[in-house]
Amino acid sequence: MAVPGLVALSSSARAADADLARNGGFESGLDGWTCTAGATVDSPVRSGGSALKATPAGSDNAQCSQTVTVKPDAQYTLSGHVRGAYVYLGATGTGTTDVSTWTPSAADWQQLSTTFRTGATTTKVTIYTHGWYGTGAYYADDLSLTGPGVDAGQPPAAPTGLRTGTVTSSTVGLSWTAVGGATGYAVYRDGAKVQTATGTSATVSGLSPSTAYSFQVAATNDAGESARSATVTATTPAGPGGGGGSSDLPTHALVGYLHASFANGAGYTRMADVPDSWDVIDLAFGEPTSTTSGDIRFTRCPVTECPTAESDADFKAAIKAKQAAGKKVLISIGGQNGQVQLTTAAARDTFVSSVSKIIDTYGLDGLDIDFEGHSLSLDASDTDFKSPTTPVVVNLISALKTLKAKYGSKFVLSMAPETFFVQLGYQYYGTGKWGGQDPRAGAYLPVIHALRDDLTLLHVQDYNSGSIMGLDNQYHSMGGADFHVAMTDMLLTGFPVAGDAGNVFPPLRPDQIAIGMPATTNAGNGYVSPSEVDKALDCLTKKAGCGSYAPHGTWPGLRGLMTWSVNWDRFGGWEFSRNFDAYFG
Repeated sequence: MAVPGLVALSSSARAADADLARNGGFESGLDGWTCTAGATVDSPVRSGGSALKATPAGSDNAQCSQTVTVKPDAQYTLSGHVRGAYVYLGATGTGTTDVSTWTPSAADWQQLSTTFRTGATTTKVTIYTHGWYGTGAYYADDLSLTGPGVDAGQPPAAPTGLRTGTVTSSTVGLSWTAVGGATGYAVYRDGAKVQTATGTSATVSGLSPSTAYSFQVAATNDAGESARSATVTATTPAGPGGGGGSSDLPTHALVGYLHASFANGAGYTRMADVPDSWDVIDLAFGEPTSTTSGDIRFTRCPVTECPTAESDADFKAAIKAKQAAGKKVLISIGGQNGQVQLTTAAARDTFVSSVSKIIDTYGLDGLDIDFEGHSLSLDASDTDFKSPTTPVVVNLISALKTLKAKYGSKFVLSMAPETFFVQLGYQYYGTGKWGGQDPRAGAYLPVIHALRDDLTLLHVQDYNSGSIMGLDNQYHSMGGADFHVAMTDMLLTGFPVAGDAGNVFPPLRPDQIAIGMPATTNAGNGYVSPSEVDKALDCLTKKAGCGSYAPHGTWPGLRGLMTWSVNWDRFGGWEFSRNFDAYFG
């Protein structure tokens, strides 16, 4: 026979329980969740229209977590449906015993569930799901945390009176009117939350010169976040100008490689025949006598291979003519076949002296570093891009600083790394915390960072590239404007290296960035049509016509484009350079 009092108590307890997890079905994307690697998908799903897909890689187990407000000394049940190999569900910060549950294999949706009791003073716990290293993607859907709810009241009202204060080339000061009941404020830049504040003012830093930004502020308390304030805008002024002769370049510049030491299907192009469209001409290539010698030689294409090649005297005269017209001519070191590893101080010094000889012999304006393949690789113990210890990296930085000091402020320094060595650093850096990753991943980052004040141009090769994860945590592939927008946005916004929010690669200035593209379908994988080139430029410089990737800013001061190569553009009827001229006028 039932006891009426006990029945009433049980019903009351059940009625008080609530699902405290926010967006547990991932129907609103990743809203409410913090994920090291993950995105929502529309298939497979257990219910609704979306589910989480996250892929562990290297030292990242692809964790997604959420912090939830709870009652002290209360019982909670955490549950969710998962599929994949090795999927975990758990809670930390319980104040008692943290809990987790997992499955080693779920070919179809499988429910995981665990319970815990909060400590006597616990008001927040963190719930999470993650996979396991190297075991492939996992899926999660319908995650819930049920138990006694907390009456947090109402979110505060939206702030008013948002206004800009001091604006510099890299910062914008903001202030607003205090909101009753607010315990803090969230600051948004171009629609993305960039920082929080406890008072009624903030300075947003890490901005690029000559760039337009929009800002909003929301008020917060335990009940949540208010609607956002009205939008204010600010345009940062021009910076002091780039190092290494950047101020001598036109506002928008076209960079191209000239096949000067070899012939291929594109044919030979004489220096005098390079059109005026090209503002920077990189002589390809200076190569080492051996991988570790540091002894760089530049040998012009012989007439037996290049029958139309001009004489050395005519070549030098043509360089002087280009320079008189305001063009820059550089020696590019490396390329696909020129592996350069400065493993010793002796190799470093030989690099400096041999490169100097080439520059002096031909009267060049500077140097382009096009190290590919295995030229740069990080030691397992080298984990901080801000303080590198790997000899080939340290010696290269030292050599470039020496050359910069030798030739002075007008020395043009550019770099043409592949995406593997730069943007891939958002996910992976070197061998990783647990080892097993490619030690070349992100290996250009310490070089770029150490020389950012001396660097005239960085033009990453957005071609011959695998899929790369952007700041939207989605993978992007070559062949369209979105890839160029996503890769360029990472350089202009900055990004946490290997997902470490405490170790952020700072943004570069827009005048330091040119987008690297192949000139024709013959030149390399990843060619895009002129219309797609224009779409990428519209999105980055005007924030107009953007596709699926939304950049974090607007950069009218973007320097321009780089292409492989002048020769291939000539082969293609000068389509690439003509389109550049038409776009920038």
